[in-house]
Amino acid sequence: MTKPMPAMTNEEFDQRFDNGEDIHTLVDLSQAVITKPGKKCRITIDVSQTLVDSIDRIRHQIGVDRGALIKVWLHERVQKELTRTNSQ
Repeated sequence: MTKPMPAMTNEEFDQRFDNGEDIHTLVDLSQAVITKPGKKCRITIDVSQTLVDSIDRIRHQIGVDRGALIKVWLHERVQKELTRTNSQ
């Protein structure tokens, strides 16, 4: 029998995580699925310096690597497009 999860808002959960608290007891991992992203491929694109500067301003604000930010954005967009095309 699984232990009931304490009721809390997403904001409370995020705050506890951000504060470095151990959140493992707050998460039900029994339904967790590990996905493998597959073989990595390198792509090269040429973009304007203005675009790179804009990306760098954003990444500095949130404290992430440029490549990581671009990967997240690409993933989000692909998921959005897949959802849109699957619903048509």
